[in-house]
Amino acid sequence: MTAARRIDTHQHIVPPAYAQWLTSLGITAGGRSIPDWHEDAALELMADNDIAAAVVSVSTPAVEPAGQEEGRDMARTLNAFCADLRDRMPDRFGFFATLTLPDVEGAVREACHALDELGADGVTLLANSKGIYLGDPSFDPLMEQLNRRSAVVFVHPSALPAEPVPGLPAYAADFLLDTTRAAVNLARSGCLERYPNVKVLLSHAGGFVPYAAERLAQHCAPDGTPEDGLERLRRFYYDTALSSSPYALPSLLAFANPTHITFGSDWPYAPSTKSARFAGMLDDFHLTESQRHAINRGNAEQLFPRLASVLPSGTSPQPQH
Repeated sequence: MTAARRIDTHQHIVPPAYAQWLTSLGITAGGRSIPDWHEDAALELMADNDIAAAVVSVSTPAVEPAGQEEGRDMARTLNAFCADLRDRMPDRFGFFATLTLPDVEGAVREACHALDELGADGVTLLANSKGIYLGDPSFDPLMEQLNRRSAVVFVHPSALPAEPVPGLPAYAADFLLDTTRAAVNLARSGCLERYPNVKVLLSHAGGFVPYAAERLAQHCAPDGTPEDGLERLRRFYYDTALSSSPYALPSLLAFANPTHITFGSDWPYAPSTKSARFAGMLDDFHLTESQRHAINRGNAEQLFPRLASVLPSGTSPQPQH
């Protein structure tokens, strides 16, 4: 039995200078310490989990803690770092560009630079930027530019704009709600209709969206029609990062458009052992061969044609668990 080699659409990159900057400010990623990253470790993780290529992204808090000019400079530096990695190993890596929201002017400038000049595979946007959620009209100038370029937008959660529950790190539960809030706000604001060429990929199976879709649907359509709301929510793409358990995956498969599900590892914020555990659960889950190929690789090839064009088309043995 064979399975298509994976394309990882939710793998993070932590350039050393960026990690040092966050650490100097005492900043964590939603309560999780900033991990060490090296390209050799990334390639090892990929080899161990049948990952042919990864589209890497900078995780929360991106450049949000910086002032305006520092944030713009840092985003430019991070994107150059990612482009260099891609240029050295174009068949192993792509990247989502880091932008500067809520600095809209800076985000527009960096999106144009990253997509037009660096050849980024898409952009990363946090679900909320200093409390402003995606779908807010103030972000429309950026969405217009992304729409012109038919960009892929990878939505990653951040800390909720609210006091945390003592002892409960943001990554455990708040991240899922943050993504859900962003999805509903994007849908109900009409963003998906105004910018139809933008393809939005939600982290962690969309947070609570598949499980609570029927409950959320009436809030996603202007006329409150559940059917219209569900149709809007099905326009999103969903990754499997930390969400391929036998409890979460059935909900995702039952709800999402089957051509809109991609594989994600969430490494290195998810340690190698946890990434491998969720990859193993996906391998063990009963899927048809066409479903497995679509999730592991096929859907991502449609989203990222540049990456698909440089990847070998072979398959590899199905891991045993």
